[in-house]
Amino acid sequence: MNYELEELLPIVGRLAERYTGTDSTSVSYEKAEQLMEAVLYCMQEAELESSQAAAAQGTSARQMYEAGKAAVERKVKRALELYHKLLPEFSDYGSPYLADAVLKGMPEFFRWYNIELEPQNTILTLDYPVLRDLSPYTGIDRIYEFLVCVDREQEFLKAFPQGMVRGLLRFRFGEEEDFADNVCEEVLLVMAMHILAGKPLGKEMLSEKDCLFVKSRLGEMELAEVKSHLLQALEKFTEAYCKNSGALLAYLENGVNNIAVRLKNSTCNFSSSVLE
Repeated sequence: MNYELEELLPIVGRLAERYTGTDSTSVSYEKAEQLMEAVLYCMQEAELESSQAAAAQGTSARQMYEAGKAAVERKVKRALELYHKLLPEFSDYGSPYLADAVLKGMPEFFRWYNIELEPQNTILTLDYPVLRDLSPYTGIDRIYEFLVCVDREQEFLKAFPQGMVRGLLRFRFGEEEDFADNVCEEVLLVMAMHILAGKPLGKEMLSEKDCLFVKSRLGEMELAEVKSHLLQALEKFTEAYCKNSGALLAYLENGVNNIAVRLKNSTCNFSSSVLE
């Protein structure tokens, strides 16, 4: 996207007039900078949606901006549709950060998000830690990707009885009400312990003997081997119990990588039968 500043300024000027309702020269430098970011955000969206470099084909800056704004509008619609699909069976499993982001934050985002004047503003802090790095994204891009991650996690967690998931989390964090960990990763951690112990995941926690076996086994395995073993087991599980297993496995792989490192770098806590 290579446009001269002279091509962008008229677009910014029109946005400034929409913002003030009067002469565009009355806006502050900070507001003008924000509006320029809005223009560039939309134009970038147009580039991302297009399979070809539209700017190289002689598309004007104005056309590029309008195409990008339309792309942002479509993404907002997709995000809202995904959110409404997610809500009926959504469970926060006792995570205050997940509940806050989905149940409290999202309605506020869709209420206040301004496609025209500040599409780059994510509005929400999204403190719940999903298993993907969303730092490159802002605005509706970040919101949409966050919802995709939450949708993947809900699909995985639905494969377990809700009471089991809540029980595992209580076992991990006790009565702590402010735990900030990813719910899926904590379930995967307990699941990984049972996989390595060769025991089914059920109501009973691992015994001290099981933990010693896992600890010994981990000492004999390289990190890459631990990851591979866990991923193979997780692939079988998702294929058997989850929809969209391919996309789900790709998402959960980040959590498996984290868990493999935690397992290799930790010692077994026999009282809780999970690795701290």
